[in-house]
Amino acid sequence: MSETTAAPLQYRFDGPEDAPVLILGPSLGTTWHMWDRQVPELVKQWRVFRFDLPGHGGAPAYPVGSVGDLTARLLATLDALGVQRFGYAGCALGGAVGAELALRHPERLASLALIAASPRFGTADEFRQRGVIVRSNGLDPIARTSPERWFTGGFAAAQPAITEWAVQMVRTTDPGCYIAACEALAAFDVRAELGRVGVPTLVLVGSDDQVTGPAEARTLVAGIPDARLAVVPGASHLVPVEQPTAVTDLLVHHFSTAWQPGFDATGQLTAIAASPVKPVLAGPPPMAPMTPPVAEIGPADPVVARGRSADRDDRYDVGLKIRREVLGDAHVDRVLASADEFSGDFQEFVTRYAWGEIWDRPALDRRMRSIVTLTALAAGGHPEDLADHTRAALRNGLTPAEIKEVLLQTAVYCGVPAANSAFRVAQRVIREETTPQE
Repeated sequence: MSETTAAPLQYRFDGPEDAPVLILGPSLGTTWHMWDRQVPELVKQWRVFRFDLPGHGGAPAYPVGSVGDLTARLLATLDALGVQRFGYAGCALGGAVGAELALRHPERLASLALIAASPRFGTADEFRQRGVIVRSNGLDPIARTSPERWFTGGFAAAQPAITEWAVQMVRTTDPGCYIAACEALAAFDVRAELGRVGVPTLVLVGSDDQVTGPAEARTLVAGIPDARLAVVPGASHLVPVEQPTAVTDLLVHHFSTAWQPGFDATGQLTAIAASPVKPVLAGPPPMAPMTPPVAEIGPADPVVARGRSADRDDRYDVGLKIRREVLGDAHVDRVLASADEFSGDFQEFVTRYAWGEIWDRPALDRRMRSIVTLTALAAGGHPEDLADHTRAALRNGLTPAEIKEVLLQTAVYCGVPAANSAFRVAQRVIREETTPQE
């Protein structure tokens, strides 16, 4: 077990020690305090466990590389506390952890609530771009715009103290942990696996959520066999903060009525059911099953090399994954869509050999490979490819200052004219990629 996996998460318990455990998972950029308004009611029936993401709320800054890694750290923390089975409610990134628990560790989960969640959060490009912004400018630009993403305009205007609290939560987060969480969300995609979620699931979303809105919620409900939808009127992304009473009522109702019994080591049912159902819900209208069609995941990539061996197929698949992670989905989609009978074999060769063979070799990390690639493209006078790989270098963790040093070194050994052209290209790309969107 790695140090980061073994390191426990920062947590707190509230409620009676003998009650069933209910875990509340936070959103990216928040702390466990986002659940403060739910806790007084929930502790009447459950022992509430809240945790902070790494580097959030003063928690130790051990970045996690994936949603799976974060889930493993949560389970390791719970194992050390002797908590084996629990209900789970998570918001946004916390919801991704809930989906991961349901898919990979169903024996631990009694019931699930996914709040402001999605089977895939936007696009990988969007989250990697956010990481570039934070690496280049710090967290202040993200912090200043967080109220626009999290709250409706009316709520933000009427609650200046909460708005400032939200800004300060993000501003005090560890940048490295925030970037790592963005990378984890960029790689998260369980659209094809929703049918395997086997626990009763409440999907809860604010009606005005512009980040993961009702459309994403309906995709979850359509894909999860035992799921119900609740849309909270007049709320945006951080719905537990904006509409605390409605969210609390919905969580109490769900976890009171949909708590699957577990089994002990002998295979016998354990008595872990929660308290009786509350007959009346306050706030939003009653939940109703939703059965819209599942959104299509999308067509396969258009370039298909015929007659490849199994090993060549494996190298192509590995290469396509790395090519997308480094250059971005939008770029790769555009290049592959433009391939035809004449150029398709070349694109297959580039994907399989350059990306599946060379970029996958373990002796150099991606930062170092970006440095080598920038130098070679600058020396060779390939401005279009240099622009693409300047973006890739930012995604791979190089800062603008480091890219500048690479090109200065290039000027010494490859010539001033080559470096002059490279600086013009890189300057333009860095400005485009690192300027925060207001």
